[in-house]
Amino acid sequence: MGGLMIQLKFKPLWLVIGYALIAFVVVQSLTPSPVDIGVQFWDKSLHTVGYFILMAWFMQIYHSKNAKLFWGLFFITMGVGLEFLQDLGGMRYYEVNDMLANGLGVVIAWLLSYTVFSKVLSWVDSFIAGYLIKV
Repeated sequence: MGGLMIQLKFKPLWLVIGYALIAFVVVQSLTPSPVDIGVQFWDKSLHTVGYFILMAWFMQIYHSKNAKLFWGLFFITMGVGLEFLQDLGGMRYYEVNDMLANGLGVVIAWLLSYTVFSKVLSWVDSFIAGYLIKV
């Protein structure tokens, strides 16, 4: 994936974590028995938070407009696609509201990527690197 990248000292680690987060969302989306705590709209909150985390994570690494567009479209497409895959599996069914909740999480993270929020991982990366140099 091209695009401007912040110079992170632990970039491979952050990317592995990011791809693991994607895998986690895919697995949880396709499991036949998702967690249900009985709270109304909890499911929609999890969709929004999950896709917010995915988008926000990659916005911490990739900062160019093209990268933001790519990841935003990727996660929205992933969310829609997973909903249809749920329906094909026969144990779950797709919901348009889940797709909208996924998209909302992506949009919130995208908007925050234009704020100081986009530097959090860079600060953590620098802190860890500074700590390791002292050790």
